[in-house]
Amino acid sequence: MAEKKAKRTKSGRTVGYEKRQNRLGYAFMAPWIIGFMLFTLFPFVATIALSFCNVSTNITGYDITFAGWSNYYTAFFRNTEFVPALGSFLGMVIPYTFVILVVSFVMAYLLNKIKVGKGLMRTIYFLPVIIMSGPVMSQILDRADETVQAAQGLYNGYQGVFILDMIRSYSPKIAFFMEGIFDQLTMILWFTGIPIVLFVSGLQRINASLYEAAKIDMANEWQILWKITIPMIKPTALVAVIFTIAQLGTYDTSAIYSLIKTATNNTNGGFGFAATYSWVYCILVLIVIGAACLLFKERKPKRRDIW
Repeated sequence: MAEKKAKRTKSGRTVGYEKRQNRLGYAFMAPWIIGFMLFTLFPFVATIALSFCNVSTNITGYDITFAGWSNYYTAFFRNTEFVPALGSFLGMVIPYTFVILVVSFVMAYLLNKIKVGKGLMRTIYFLPVIIMSGPVMSQILDRADETVQAAQGLYNGYQGVFILDMIRSYSPKIAFFMEGIFDQLTMILWFTGIPIVLFVSGLQRINASLYEAAKIDMANEWQILWKITIPMIKPTALVAVIFTIAQLGTYDTSAIYSLIKTATNNTNGGFGFAATYSWVYCILVLIVIGAACLLFKERKPKRRDIW
């Protein structure tokens, strides 16, 4: 009887603690939830509705007429720029996310090893995130636009680099891809601030006893990295990938953003097309995030029946 009462009391305490934690979590998210309900939910729903309408301006305001799927048909089958812009976004987000993820993990792994000046180094790597929306970022984006306009000379810009020449002799496409990565390396590093912080936090949550047990079993650093660190950091990597894809999705130098801006500035029926482009773009970003979730999904080990 006493044991049952003790278990019931322990269970009650656990449930009470979980409820308190849930309340604190919702209280922490309350400002964002309220802001989303007030400022984002209505524009989001309105964008979906406007994508099925022709919207033009007149003297009294807006003239909205239902158009069905015509905007989507025009976007995919009549507009010669929209589908290539979607492909350009995929060609940008996939390699950029991979490079950002790898660079962020390597930098976080090295920062986690530093004993002196760790806080200063983290601040330095996180500093670009703070000034990302400031004039410095605008200058960098303007410079990036100039680089894109001069992209025809990219291939010759790295002539004479031994490693790239060797790769170019094997596969010119791979060499051209690496040249593009090197050319945009500044912009890529600009997006590593928050993923580095996420990875550092994830590395610090790994139980140190796991490393001690591995060293007792004579495991080297490479084995510890692949057998302990990377599997344990996988959930954090998923969060970093989702954040990076969403952040790259708001990168306002993409071709899709240019189409959305052009359609928005067109007061003679352009709002409907802008809403269509935005909604398709949102779905594409969600599909990429879903693919990343499937890639990083924890897979249960296969059951082996013992006969």
